[in-house]
Amino acid sequence: MHIEFRHLRTIQAIHEAGGLARAAEMMNITQSALSHQVKGLEDQAGVELFVRRSKPLKLSPAGQRLLKLAQQVLPQVAALQDEFTGLRAGSTGRMHIAIECHACFEWLFPVLEQFRRSFGDVDVDIRPGLAFDALPALLREEVDLVVSSDPEELPGVEFVELFDYQAVFVAASSHPLAQKDYIDAADFRKETLITYPVERTRLDVFSQLLIPAKVEPAAIRQVELTAVILLLVASNRGVSVLPDWVVREVKYSSDYVTRPLTKDGVTRRLYAAVRTDDLEKPFMVRLLQLAGEEARKLQRA
Repeated sequence: MHIEFRHLRTIQAIHEAGGLARAAEMMNITQSALSHQVKGLEDQAGVELFVRRSKPLKLSPAGQRLLKLAQQVLPQVAALQDEFTGLRAGSTGRMHIAIECHACFEWLFPVLEQFRRSFGDVDVDIRPGLAFDALPALLREEVDLVVSSDPEELPGVEFVELFDYQAVFVAASSHPLAQKDYIDAADFRKETLITYPVERTRLDVFSQLLIPAKVEPAAIRQVELTAVILLLVASNRGVSVLPDWVVREVKYSSDYVTRPLTKDGVTRRLYAAVRTDDLEKPFMVRLLQLAGEEARKLQRA
């Protein structure tokens, strides 16, 4: 027996209309064409699907079984069609984000909260890109956007500029280095450096300052949360280097000082790596717009 979606729609329409004439009108076809379709379906099934002697027209037990199937399948088909329509229009889809910047969780959450209000049907997920190779995952379409400060030449991938930031030294106000105007690599030799628990090459203080200068801190302490890093710094348990937008609040606290790294400062740029084919999707355009707006808010703070 070969059942098509039109057969299921026919059974459902006749059941709801209670007769062929009304069902044909609902389906925008002639009554003759509808009768022919029903006859063909009954021939395939080998049983009657309607009790024709009743008014209104009623389904036979076999017809009831087919109606049950229609009531299960047709809503799923309609939902799938709506989803495909949303995908074409760019209002639905998937936004799985990998973050190669540990501190970026705090910046990204307000962005996603605003994004949710405009694109609630987009499936959003955040994955710490530091735990796997995020850019290869982007190429394999396992994630859809990678937040990174290290752009690469990759076919089919665009690195969209988000914002620039400075990596700044953070210490307790009573720390001896608080008296300096800026901090050099050599200043870290006697210090306990408090960092996020990631590879050195992914930390600005190492990639931009200590590794090129071949300087090793006296000790390294790894901490997951920014708030805990700042707590330890305020307690003089060590010093840290964080993005300037992360420590915007401590600028006004008497417990901390922030200083530039080197006389000229260390400026970095954050990017969103996106597959070229996804750049024009409305929800992607909106997310990148919100990301830029939130960045400007942070920099003004």
